[in-house]
Amino acid sequence: MIRFHKEGYKIITITFLLVIVTVLLAEQFISILWLIKAIQILALAFLIIVLQFFRNPKRVTELNDKSIIAPVDGKVVVIEEVEEPEYFKDKRLQVSIFMSPINVHVTRYAMSGLVKYSKYHPGKYLVAWHPKASTDNERTTIVVHNDSFGDVLYRQIAGALAKRIVNYAQEGSNVVQGTDAGFIKFGSRVDLYFPLGTKLNVNLGDKVKGGTQVIAEK
Repeated sequence: MIRFHKEGYKIITITFLLVIVTVLLAEQFISILWLIKAIQILALAFLIIVLQFFRNPKRVTELNDKSIIAPVDGKVVVIEEVEEPEYFKDKRLQVSIFMSPINVHVTRYAMSGLVKYSKYHPGKYLVAWHPKASTDNERTTIVVHNDSFGDVLYRQIAGALAKRIVNYAQEGSNVVQGTDAGFIKFGSRVDLYFPLGTKLNVNLGDKVKGGTQVIAEK
């Protein structure tokens, strides 16, 4: 059975109603058969796209404080040592995962621990792979702490199509690896910042599966 994320319920309902209206109006006011069918097919195709975007497949996470799992589905587009300017203000190992519109867009906690920092930043909507997307786009920054890794930062970043980022992390709360951490609507990316020397299990260009795939170990 297909599950849908709660952030999509309203949009799915509105889209479903619009598709019904479009199908009925096409039958009522258009006399050209092929044009009626074309409009109806396009309307149904749009509904399918919306449904697949908000799908929320069940993922079983093997809890492990010494491993980091992928927080989202997507493709690894960045692996490099960088200066993290917002929270750490020092060198960190950055791993960025890009999500296309066809990926599952649920964000899951990459590790269990205490939420030490959670902040929303308004910003631009540059394409998600733009070098300045991490600092200029709309984004949220969350830092989770556990005894194995210390502080690990992840950043939800809006893209050219993403117009809303949903973040459930609250400072002072304890979170569980693999559980629902939020949602990014219509394509974007997530950046993770690890301590230098963290052992990575992924390479540039790898496709990862959120909630289950281990991407780093202690």
